[in-house]
Amino acid sequence: MIDTHELKKRDLYLNKLIAFQDTEPVKVVTGIRRCGKSSLLKLMAAHLRKIGISDEQIVEMNFESYTLKNMDSDAFYEYVKERIICNKRMYLFFDEVQRIPGWEDAVNSFRVDFNCDIYVTGSNAYMPSSEYATYLSGRCVEIKMLPLSFHEFIYFHDFEIRQTRSALGSVRKQAFDKNGERYEIRDIFEAYMRFGGMPGIADAGLDQEKALILLEGIYSTVIMRDILERENRRGQKRITDPVLLRKIVMFLADNIGSNISVSSIGNILVNEGLLVDGKKKTTPSAHTVQAYVNALLEAYFFYDIKRFDIKGKEYLRTLGKYYIVDIGLRNYLLGFRNRDSGHVLENIVYFELLRRGYDVSIGKVDNMEVDFIATKPEEKIYFQVTESMLSNDVRQRELAPLRKISDNFEKVILSINVGMDTSYDGIKSVDLIDWLLSG
Repeated sequence: MIDTHELKKRDLYLNKLIAFQDTEPVKVVTGIRRCGKSSLLKLMAAHLRKIGISDEQIVEMNFESYTLKNMDSDAFYEYVKERIICNKRMYLFFDEVQRIPGWEDAVNSFRVDFNCDIYVTGSNAYMPSSEYATYLSGRCVEIKMLPLSFHEFIYFHDFEIRQTRSALGSVRKQAFDKNGERYEIRDIFEAYMRFGGMPGIADAGLDQEKALILLEGIYSTVIMRDILERENRRGQKRITDPVLLRKIVMFLADNIGSNISVSSIGNILVNEGLLVDGKKKTTPSAHTVQAYVNALLEAYFFYDIKRFDIKGKEYLRTLGKYYIVDIGLRNYLLGFRNRDSGHVLENIVYFELLRRGYDVSIGKVDNMEVDFIATKPEEKIYFQVTESMLSNDVRQRELAPLRKISDNFEKVILSINVGMDTSYDGIKSVDLIDWLLSG
């Protein structure tokens, strides 16, 4: 077991847990495998100790441990009950608790029987996150966890951002490692686009061979265990074809940020020769493809985003987009090569907006598209994402849909190469890397 002092901070998520500390709902941490859920529970337990909660008031159980392998719900209840201290507030941490048959009865009983605050990690191997509220009688709050942001990536890889001054007096940001070696932030961002943000990559030291082994393990576990085995365990037969599942994964990974009709995926796979049964090509039904796509969404492997008609002020039912939870996983699936960098940048921006607490949709204005509409209760920002603003043709293409929007909400174009201008008729042109580091 990793000692707590070795854990890297994930303050974005830890602060959310702290905000719900000592409230009635069970705190459920969800997210794709290996994104840091177990470590977050350890960080929360460390926080409690730091503010004066004694070890005796904290019960930590990891149900992936062999010592708890054969525990049932009754033994689970008794184990916790024996450790309850009368007249003391208890803090209960359960990692992969869904392995215990009837776990929800025990957890609901803890809430009723003991003075306690409960934290669990959500395992997609046993149920999708949408079912937790049902199992916990509606008394839970979900903390949705993602792989590392670019800011976290820098921290996890032991880089420090400093401002440096040139001989001519201009100031810019550069990164320094633990040995004082200097790196361009753009180079570190290239590594982020290559390796992705899975926390375990930091242990591999940006070694491509080791990173591929780690990413292969994550992919295999999500696909085989979290999707195929879960379907069998639940007695459902929706997801039975691992070959079709992989083909759909590959198709969605290759088409991140593109308008996709689920009903057409099967036809596309057949037309491109990707589905062959002997000599006969077979087309899966739209219903079957939708079930496979839903399973990938439930496993947090892909996220879907809806289109919003800005002028009509309504969501559209057709042609949504999909983004993959981690660019490193996409590179594992499709190969490490410079491909489709514009959509990769969109993918990174989409998840950064989710981390910052925005609801995100695609904007449609007439026959044009705005990459993202990011909304909060009292805020709305329109975003375009592109690799470069140096070309006049690209500038006009990115500016055109934003200029068609008549409201006064903020409009921003994010790019790697912003050029000389920082504003076009009130539309901001912002360096994408600086924007990522500002969050």
